[in-house]
This record gives sequence, C-alpha cells and structure tokens, in this order.
Amino acid sequence: LLNSNKFTLIGDNAFAGLSHLQYLFIENNDIQALSKATFRGLKSLTHLSLANNNLQTLPRDLFKPLDILSDLDLRGNTLACDCKIKWLVEWLESTNTTVPAVFCSSPGQFEGQRIRDLALGDFQCITTDFVMHQVLPFQAVSAEPFTYASDLYVALAQPSASSCSILKWDYVERKLRDFDRIPAHSAVHCKPIVAQDQLYVVVAQLFGGSYIYRWDTAVDKFIKIQDIDSQKIRKPNDIEAFQIEGDWFFVIADSSKAGSTSLYRLNQNGFYSHQALHAWHRDTDVEYVENDGKPRLIISSSSQAPVIYQWSRAQKQFVPQGEVGEMLDVQMVKHFRAKREQFLCLSRYIGDSKVVRWEGQRFVEVQTLPSRGSMVLQPFAVGRRLYLALGSDFSFTHVYLWEEEKQKFAKFQELSVQAPRAFRAVPAADVQLLLAPSFKANTLVYRHVVVDLSL
Repeated sequence: LLNSNKFTLIGDNAFAGLSHLQYLFIENNDIQALSKATFRGLKSLTHLSLANNNLQTLPRDLFKPLDILSDLDLRGNTLACDCKIKWLVEWLESTNTTVPAVFCSSPGQFEGQRIRDLALGDFQCITTDFVMHQVLPFQAVSAEPFTYASDLYVALAQPSASSCSILKWDYVERKLRDFDRIPAHSAVHCKPIVAQDQLYVVVAQLFGGSYIYRWDTAVDKFIKIQDIDSQKIRKPNDIEAFQIEGDWFFVIADSSKAGSTSLYRLNQNGFYSHQALHAWHRDTDVEYVENDGKPRLIISSSSQAPVIYQWSRAQKQFVPQGEVGEMLDVQMVKHFRAKREQFLCLSRYIGDSKVVRWEGQRFVEVQTLPSRGSMVLQPFAVGRRLYLALGSDFSFTHVYLWEEEKQKFAKFQELSVQAPRAFRAVPAADVQLLLAPSFKANTLVYRHVVVDLSL
C-alpha cells in the first residue's frame, strides 16, 4: 500500500525484484507520469490501482509486463483522450482484466465520455512532415523531374552556373547525383520532354537565344539539334509541354515587350513553330489544363489578367476564350483538382494571392493568402494529401494542407527556403521528395514523411 503519499513520478524498474508481489495500490498521490518500464518484473501482480492521481496519459504498452493482471483501477485521473492514449482503447477491447469505467477529461469533444466507448476511428493520429533530405550546393530557378529509360532524373536551370544540370536518382544511396550538364549561360528554364523514346531538353535563356538538345544514345551525351526563333522568344520565362491528340507540343511564355508567347509542335525532324500566342504582353507563366476533354492554356501576364486559350480541333490551334477575373499582376497560375472540381492558384508578388474555383466562364474565390514577395504558389499531391507551397522572397515558405470539408487550405508547416522559384514534388520509388530551387542559396530537397502520433 503506497496510498496518500506525495509521489509525482514513478520511474523505470521501480519494483524490480518483487516478482511475487500480487497486490499494488498507489492511490491518492499526485502522480503525473509513469515510465514505460515502471511495472517491469511484476509477473505475479493480479491487482493494481492507480486511482485518484493526476495522470493525463499513460506510456504505450504500460501493462504489457503484467501477464496475469485481473483488476485495474484508473478512476479519478485526468486522462487526455488523444493519440497517446489510443493504445489503451485497443488494450481495453482485447484484455480480460476487469477495469471500472474511466472517463476522458479532454479534449473537448471527448470530455466526459467513457474511454472504453471510444472508437479507434475517433483518433486522427496520422500526420505528415517535410524533413530535410538533401542539400544541393547550387542555386537554381526551375526543377523538372522526368523518367527516361526507367530511371528518374531532374533537370535544373542554374543561371549562376551557366548550365542546365541533369541529376539522376541513385536508388541505392537514395540521393540525387550529378549526371550531365548542358551549357546555358543565362538559363531560366530547362524543360525535358520524353517523346517517341527520345529525350529532348528545351533550354530557355534570357540572353543568347534558346535551344533544343537531344540525348544521343550513340555517344551518351546531349547534342544541340535546333535553335528557337530569337525574334519571337526574346525573354523566355516559363515552358510547358503536353500532348494533344497524340501530338507533342511545348509553349514558351515570353516576358519581353517585343516577343510573343509561342507554341511549338514535334515532327520527325524536330520541333517547329506552330502558333504565336499573346504577343507583347510580358507573359510570366503558362499553364496547361485539360478539363472535360478540352485542352486549355492559361497565360499570366504582368500587364493584364490571366488569359485563357482553348484548343480548337477544327483549326488545330488555340483560340482566346476569356480572362480569369480581374486579377492583375499575376506571377504564376497553377491548377489542381479536388475530387471533381478544378481550382486555380494565382500567385502575386504585390498583393494577396488567390485560390479560385473554376466554373467554366465563372471563377469563384475560395481563399485569399497574404503573399508579399511571392514568386511561386504551387499545389502538389502526395498520395491522397493535397498541399500548397507559398514561397516568398521576404519570409519563410508556408506549406498549406487542403481541408476537403472546408474547401480551403490550412497552414501546415514552415520551410526555410531563401527566394524559392519553384516547388516540385518528385516520387522516387519509396521516397516522396519536394524540390525547392532557390534563387539566392542552396537548392533544398525535402522528404515527405508520415508520422503516427499514437506510437
């Protein structure tokens, strides 16, 4: 009998050597914590009372060493029915030990409920986290993952290093490693396109023209095969690649006054100019969206609201369809789907960024996100979870998690990335990565981890 003392803590192996002890009463104390191995060695214990203490939680598998325990009293404690107590609910369902009713003191939704009546599904114990996985010791402004010949690669534009860097995933070391470099003294985007078993890389440069390279398997190196018309593409800013009716295209957003966002199409000899889009509007980003079987391009601009083009099967070209609301100075447009609905993420450097629901010709604002200094607002999915990364030149990157019931993103985590210019989710075998190219510092690679808070 250890009742009515002033115990606040009972540590590991507190009853070592008492292998024949059958009755243990530790009631009416102020015990706030027990160690996981508190009752180790009590093989003969049949009756245990911890009634009327100040226990808010119990270590996982606390009663596992008590092989023949027949009576347990936990009444009069202030147990918090959170993930750390989930194991107790499971144990109560399976044990033959007699346990008088124990009630939850918190949280609010469970207060006053019997612990035995709780369902395991009541506990939301699975959470996630982004943890540092690898630091790439260079600056970059774009990251594009791709698979070629069953291997995973990432192409990164590195203007400060005058190259497009191609990294290859090492499945043994679980790291990205150097593979090859394409010279590009002012690269802003390196877009890989794997089409008809060929690997192409479109290299967009601010100065000196833009080019297309092809991987030559005969010599295992990239060969320049084509120049891109420098009269149309004067100041490229973004590249999107896609297929329509079996044909491969890419489009380059041009941000100069005198240039034109342009569409190119692949034929047997390379890519040729297919259509000029949206000339002289200082375009900052282009996004390809397919909704209800209709291919569309959304082009954001520093001089007007984002413009929507829809593919005309009759004309084999994109035709203007309208604008996205009255949102001016949109740096980037990205889309995501949640169930059957389509959304657009509109990032702005000055002013608030927006998430809108796309309803054909109508856009309904879903959420406003403070985003001073934002160059990138990137939605991405990992498994069933949908995230949104909001980068800023002046503060931490904010990662949001989509809440389906509220149809909104909730703040989830902060990442320390200096001047991010892109976020790209990369599935690498059993590892889920998030690449964060930085304009001013090292490019960071985060790993998505799943954490069970009940363990």
